[in-house]
Amino acid sequence: MSLAASLPACGGAGRPGESAESAGLAESAGSTESAGPAASVSGSGRLSLRYHPFDLQLRHTFTVAGSSRNTTPVVFTEISHEGLTGYGEASLPPYLGETRASVMGFLKRVDLGQFRDPFLVEEILEYVDALEEGHRAAKASIDIALHDLIGKMVDQPLYRLWGLNPGKAPLTSFTIGIDTPEVVRQKTREAARFRVLKVKLGGGNDREMINAVRSVTDVPLYVDVNQGWTDREQALEMVHWLKDQGVVFVEQPLPKEALDDLVWLTERSPLPIMADEAFQRLPEVAAFRGVYSGINIKLMKSTGLREARKMITVARAMGMHVMIGCMVESSCAVSAASQLSPLVDWADLDGNLLISNDPFEGVKVVDGKVTLNDWPGIGVKKLKET
Repeated sequence: MSLAASLPACGGAGRPGESAESAGLAESAGSTESAGPAASVSGSGRLSLRYHPFDLQLRHTFTVAGSSRNTTPVVFTEISHEGLTGYGEASLPPYLGETRASVMGFLKRVDLGQFRDPFLVEEILEYVDALEEGHRAAKASIDIALHDLIGKMVDQPLYRLWGLNPGKAPLTSFTIGIDTPEVVRQKTREAARFRVLKVKLGGGNDREMINAVRSVTDVPLYVDVNQGWTDREQALEMVHWLKDQGVVFVEQPLPKEALDDLVWLTERSPLPIMADEAFQRLPEVAAFRGVYSGINIKLMKSTGLREARKMITVARAMGMHVMIGCMVESSCAVSAASQLSPLVDWADLDGNLLISNDPFEGVKVVDGKVTLNDWPGIGVKKLKET
């Protein structure tokens, strides 16, 4: 079901017209950030799109199996309509295969000026998706900004428009990247307010990593291997050991191409085996029944909130576990993903907590739990110009 279907009926229709000009590299300017209801749900104004690049600075070097980095490039988007502005974000970690240039090149082709009614969510996002294959993060940035705009137009947060209970939002894990035992212990102490930790493995020092964490805390652990293991027999042995260490599930333990080995491991594993890098979009979910126990949905992979909701429905119909995760992102994208959190089993929504220059204020973590506010749309306020 689309977001539009859950909102009051509104007049107007998207009609071809002259394109509103994208601002490209220009700084965001003239945007109105209003928490109050719009005078009307739709009118004569056309949608306009602006976008600009930004670098998120990490508090610590972030290391996973195969790579390390200190920054993550993003592109922020703004969609405006009749004095209100919705915010979106495309986060670009290396493994996604998208770059700042590719995102901005795609956004330059998007003509939202042909639409007058932001509530035509399906029509607008189907148009965006059909422009070109791929560009999932770029498409997610438009999806997030459009949903934020709609929520602001009716002065309601998305979770309320979708009929979700914010009290059912789960705990979120906090990620501990691959590092030396001394640094791992330091990071674990810094994460004392979290009731679940996510530990990155696959760097060749897996038991050392877990033992370092366990020397500081006994909270439940999620484990993410990022395809770092290659032998299924050794993987199964490791999973049994991890279960004894209080691990809840193991994410993407083997290369995504090793389907036979993943089926073998999932059938024998004492813990759920979760898919991450192995899938991107909705049509791929059904193919993983029996290959994985569940899926980790991320807006940057799924093209945004619209498709992520559909993924949750399909996965639940197949009896699979569902997790909502994120990349290294600002509070903009993390708060958007958090709107779906009451629907899932597990959450890993800490991307904004890993950075030192967040230009937005949004969802909070209180006593380790995702805590949704009642701000309209995706629940963010812009703190500073980017």
